[in-house]
Amino acid sequence: MARFVTLLVRRRPMAAAALAVLGLLSLAALAAPWLGLPAPDRIEMAARLHPPSSVHPFGTDNFGRDVFARVLYSGRVSLPIGLAVMALSTVLGTAAGLLTGYYRWLDTTLTRLLDGLMAFPAILLAIALVAALGVGARNEVIAIALVYFPRTARIVRASTLQLRERAFVEAAVALGGGDVRILTAHILKNAVPPLIVQSTFVFAEAILADAALSFLGLGVKPPTPTWGNMLDEAHVFIALAPWFIVFPGTAIVATVLSLNLVGDAVRDLADPHAVAGRGLG
Repeated sequence: MARFVTLLVRRRPMAAAALAVLGLLSLAALAAPWLGLPAPDRIEMAARLHPPSSVHPFGTDNFGRDVFARVLYSGRVSLPIGLAVMALSTVLGTAAGLLTGYYRWLDTTLTRLLDGLMAFPAILLAIALVAALGVGARNEVIAIALVYFPRTARIVRASTLQLRERAFVEAAVALGGGDVRILTAHILKNAVPPLIVQSTFVFAEAILADAALSFLGLGVKPPTPTWGNMLDEAHVFIALAPWFIVFPGTAIVATVLSLNLVGDAVRDLADPHAVAGRGLG
């Protein structure tokens, strides 16, 4: 990890700054209960729609609640949802990708199924799945993961198709190695770098999908704050109190942009030829 951070700082300073932003956002969200902030659901109608000040750094919302506190507490919900989606889609996508890439008789059937899922616009498919499963954080995670795992599966499948023809895999087969051992010890081990890169992009997409579903009323319900349902509450007051929508929107943009920058950097560092081709080596 230390070596990765050092390479990141030397070769991709913007990505290093993005990693710092991600760390700061995560740390602030985790530490929110101990920062002496007002409760995120504390209503003060006398302070309704106050602009940013020393008392309320991000201003207040339409119920007089502190926007700064709500943005940080929202991170305690939105970030774990994105992380859970990333983990579930990675597990499902890795399993599907290994099976389709290694077993030729499964390739056509499963690949067509994955292609069918990818043919639908992501947000429309997520809305349909949430409508079928029901509203709630757990169902939201399942729905978004089902939308994005085919993309991970395609990445793993492509790596598996290449790796299964390599000499070390053929040698393992000739020596009588079982399929499970070959898939885990030889193929999956060498498919990890592109899988890590894809996981960062899925994390970013999951944050956006969570915000979109919450904005539409299909995510975590108020009074629990999330960045998406804060945007839903704020868009009515965009002209009267722009800070109400700017700060949760900025949190989403900063998170997604940082994840994309880090993902790009990991891809370049994992592929020296790509780095050299871009003049970054």
